[in-house]
Amino acid sequence: MTSDAFAAHSPTDPEVPRLAPPLPIPGLVWAFRIGGDGRPQALPVDRPIEPQHDALLWLHFNLTDARALQWLGAAALPIPDEARALLLSKDTYQQLHASDDGAYGVIADLLRDIGGATEDTGYLRFVMTEHLLLSGRHRALCAADATRRALENGYRIGNVAALFETIVENVAATMERVIDRLAETLDDIEEQVLSDQEADLRKSLGQVRRTCVRLHRQLSGLQLVFHRLEEKDTSELKPALQIAAGKLAQRLDGLDRTIIEMRERSRLLQEELQLKIEEQGNNSLRVLSVLTALLMPPTLITGIFGMNTKALPFADSDAGFWWAAALICLASLLAYLVLRRIGIIR
Repeated sequence: MTSDAFAAHSPTDPEVPRLAPPLPIPGLVWAFRIGGDGRPQALPVDRPIEPQHDALLWLHFNLTDARALQWLGAAALPIPDEARALLLSKDTYQQLHASDDGAYGVIADLLRDIGGATEDTGYLRFVMTEHLLLSGRHRALCAADATRRALENGYRIGNVAALFETIVENVAATMERVIDRLAETLDDIEEQVLSDQEADLRKSLGQVRRTCVRLHRQLSGLQLVFHRLEEKDTSELKPALQIAAGKLAQRLDGLDRTIIEMRERSRLLQEELQLKIEEQGNNSLRVLSVLTALLMPPTLITGIFGMNTKALPFADSDAGFWWAAALICLASLLAYLVLRRIGIIR
């Protein structure tokens, strides 16, 4: 890899002298140089970056920066054309392609905001050779940032495959923290369901199930990527490019099983909550039906006495009102006894 590849100017610009000093790489979020002893060194992104022999270089780009896309498309980087095209694309299909000279692909990660990991999915694009890792994202990602912090704290990296494995491990660690948070939420919801607390838990359960579905979809794609790589014969790859696909796939399989169990648990809780809501509705209808049955005979009697016809009972009696009231109460009592007799009222 020559230092000319890291010049910020366009190589096709005739007005730029060939011997002009290199400029800072545009759109660079961070850069690390990792020596042969595995010690990482953070490089300033506002200065030119010179590659060194036998040193690993990690360049992480903001792919929403048009200048970064222009530089990645024009720089004389030692990567295949297919890898460069995938790095510059907006493809969201998780994939990993390995060849004799390197690997490239797209993996999913959780987006990061000021408060930490979110439940939304982003994508990390990468191209790796024996001494270079180019990565990029359109929005801030959790795993890449966690790997950056680890390197800043002195975490040693043996080769480019180990650096990529660290990023994937951080993807799994981020999901594990989200899973723990979801488990606590499910515990709280289950406690409220079993304690008959008056609260509308359907929205909270819906959010948990939606997050589980998203994580399962993301983990399924990652699992498939590394299982396919595990099935391939990678013995001819250089040692620095041999990714521990089996180890990563096993780690992701365990997380996916936990997600599936939580999704099933949330579904059962949602069904139990729905049954509880239906039971409450049935009880309300039962009370309404009993009241209707108790009030129907008095309503009938009231209607009869309201008829504008001759020969109505008690019409000429001074105590006619009280006789009619007593008849109404008697009708309600009779209806009550009948309902109690047939078991509607316990």
